[in-house]
Amino acid sequence: MSGLQVSVWKRYGHDRLYVNQPDGTKIAWLDRRTGSLELLVEEQRDAVLDALAPYLAASSLPVAHKALCSDDDLAGNRPGDALQTKVDELAPGFWRWALARLSGRRLEVDSWRTGLAGERRVGVELERLVRRGWRVLHSIPLPGDVDIDHVLIGPGGVFCVNTKCHRGARVWVGDDSVRIGGQSYPYVRKSRAEARRASSALTRACGFPVDVQPVLAFVAVAELQVVPSLRDVRVLQERDIATFKHLKTGWRPDAVDLVYAAARDRRTWVRS
Repeated sequence: MSGLQVSVWKRYGHDRLYVNQPDGTKIAWLDRRTGSLELLVEEQRDAVLDALAPYLAASSLPVAHKALCSDDDLAGNRPGDALQTKVDELAPGFWRWALARLSGRRLEVDSWRTGLAGERRVGVELERLVRRGWRVLHSIPLPGDVDIDHVLIGPGGVFCVNTKCHRGARVWVGDDSVRIGGQSYPYVRKSRAEARRASSALTRACGFPVDVQPVLAFVAVAELQVVPSLRDVRVLQERDIATFKHLKTGWRPDAVDLVYAAARDRRTWVRS
């Protein structure tokens, strides 16, 4: 779609760019203070990003052009680093471990180890995409003692990958939640929220809209059912990650490198 019009709106402490169709119909707006992009017409995502690009000054690329010290560079993070720290903290002594095994009782650390194994398996699959022009980061720390499992950046866009390991489980994924063994989990809502935080942080750091799509990656499940109405969150098993190599959205290598440079900087995520 062509002919989109962009207008600046500054009132009541807000600084926004509105994107409208030629007849005045609003289809998107970008908050330039927070980097939040609101799309009202999902099908026009690419056209909206193209229309906004000239209005965002290249001078607003502070993070991507700063040299990184080793403490701020997240590129060296391994899959599951955040969970490994938790496992190390909770690891029991030998006698406590032996007593739990003899009694058949699970320890708190067991669930963290399961999650760690899942993140490592997904991390291996994501790293295989690097030779296809993709960039991958793991264990991105966020304020509040939480982290993003993986961030994937490449020719097909930017993705937040949330890993869930439920060995042998039958998983049903709805529009807002996930059901496993009679229990409900807010995985879908949390994935959306995580992607929004990432989009805001990267947009602010790069100086142009960076749309981040949420992904739920299930590991070692026996069955995965997803409702057809769920379209804004990608849901897959770890073996399906290889399909990302076929995604193409016109992102140039220099744009991929710019977003990756911002994403690998710990300072990008401080206010996310």
